[in-house]
Amino acid sequence: MKIRRWVNALGVLLLGASVSVASATQTNIADGVSLKPDVSITLKTGIGEEGMYFQGVGGKIDGRINPEIKVPEGAVVQLTLINGDGAMHDVAIPDLHVKSDGVVGRDSSSVFVFRANEAGQFDYFCTIPGHRAAGMEGTLVIGETEASDLTGTLDDISRDPADVPAAIGDRDPKTVSVAMKTVEKQARLADGTSYRYWTFDGQVPGPLLRVREGDTVDLTLSNAEDSTMIHSVDFHAVTGPGGGAAVLQVPPGSEKSLSFKAIKPGLYVYHCATPMVAHHIANGMYGMILVEPEGGLPPVDHEFYVMQGEIYTTQAYGQHGEQSFDVRKLLDEKPEYYVFNGSVGALTDKHPLTAKVGETVRIYFGVGGPNATSSFHVIGEMFDKAYEWGGTSSAPAEHIQTISVPPGGATIVDFELEVPGKYVLVDHALSRMERGLAGFLKVEGEDAPEIYNPGGG
Repeated sequence: MKIRRWVNALGVLLLGASVSVASATQTNIADGVSLKPDVSITLKTGIGEEGMYFQGVGGKIDGRINPEIKVPEGAVVQLTLINGDGAMHDVAIPDLHVKSDGVVGRDSSSVFVFRANEAGQFDYFCTIPGHRAAGMEGTLVIGETEASDLTGTLDDISRDPADVPAAIGDRDPKTVSVAMKTVEKQARLADGTSYRYWTFDGQVPGPLLRVREGDTVDLTLSNAEDSTMIHSVDFHAVTGPGGGAAVLQVPPGSEKSLSFKAIKPGLYVYHCATPMVAHHIANGMYGMILVEPEGGLPPVDHEFYVMQGEIYTTQAYGQHGEQSFDVRKLLDEKPEYYVFNGSVGALTDKHPLTAKVGETVRIYFGVGGPNATSSFHVIGEMFDKAYEWGGTSSAPAEHIQTISVPPGGATIVDFELEVPGKYVLVDHALSRMERGLAGFLKVEGEDAPEIYNPGGG
C-alpha cells in the first residue's frame, strides 16, 4: 500500500514527580481514499489461554474474539489496531492490498483507511511470523450490511438533567461516603452514530455530588475491570495536591480512596486527571460537586443539572457508524461535536427539562470542555439570579441575559417561569447548535398575554 501521509501524535503531562507519555498513534492513508470514513472498526490485540487474538471494540463486534466484520460495498473504512498485550502485531487484508503498520508496546495503535470496493469475504490476520497460526485471524465481509447498521443497539449515556440529589438544607456537618466507578462503554453519540465514552458511573456527565460546607467526604474511586486505561479524579472542591488526583490514579480492576473536607461552599467541577488529561475529559470524564453553604440555598421548585462538553472525532460531524477519537483535532481545539449532557439530542429528544408556569427553576451549569468557553443562554428567558463562577458566598447578579462559563468552571442560575412554551438552552456561540449543542425547557400552563401576546393588540 502506498502511503501518502502519516501523523505521529504524542501527549506529555507532568503529574506529581513523574512524567507520563501518551501512546503514539500512526495514521496511514491510502492514495485516493477520502479522509472522511463511512465506517470505523477497532480491533485490540490480546494473548490468553486460547492463544493470540483480535478482539472487537465497540458496536456489534464489541468484546468478540476475531470477529466477523461486515461493511457495505463501496464504503470508506477506517480500521484502528490497538496493542493490548505489549507484543508486536499488525493486521493485513492481503486480497485488498491493505496493511497496518506494526504496533509495538501496550496501548500503541495504528490506523489505516481503505475503500471496500469489491464484494465478498476476505481474510484479515497478523503477518508477524507465527501469529496467524496462534489464532490472530478473522473474516471481513463486504456487501452484506449498511453503514447505519454497524452501531447495533446503543446505550444512552446522557444523564437526565433532573437527576439531582435532594437539597441538604440546615444540618450540622457530618462524614459523607461517596463511591464512584469509572466505566468505558460504547454508546449513542447521535442517531446512527456511536462513540466509545469514558465515564464516571456510566453516564455523562458524572453524578452531581451534593454535600454541605464543613462535611468530610470519604471517597472511593474504582475502575472497571474491562477498562483499557488508568483513570482518576480531580475535584476542584478539594484543597490538596492535584485535587485528589495525585493519589487517585486507579488501574483497571482496582480502587483507591481519599478523604477530604469541603471547606468552601460553591459549585465545583471534577474531572479525570490522567495523562493526556484533555483526552480523558473530552471522552466524557467530568461532573460537578455542589458544596452547599451553611443553611443551604434558597428553595426553588425544580433543580436541573447540565454540563457542556466537546467530542473530537476523526470522522466529520454527522457521519454514521462508530466514531473514533482524533488527537490532532483535540490539540488544535477543533471539535466535531458540541454536546449538553454527553450526546446530540440529550436535552431535546432524550431528556428535555420540564416545568410549569409560576414555578421557579434552578440550573446547575458547568463546562467540562476541555477547551471551549460557553456563553450560556436560555432563549426567551432572563436569569433572575446568577451565581457567577459557581460561587455562593457573594450576592448573585440579577436579571442576566447570558453568562460566560470557562472550561472547568460553573454557574448557578435561577429564574421564574411566566409564559408557557418551549425554551431553548444554548451556548450563544450559536454556530455550535449546528454541531449538536441545544436543549429544551418545556413549560406548561396558562397563556399570559399581558406579558407575551403572539397575536399582538
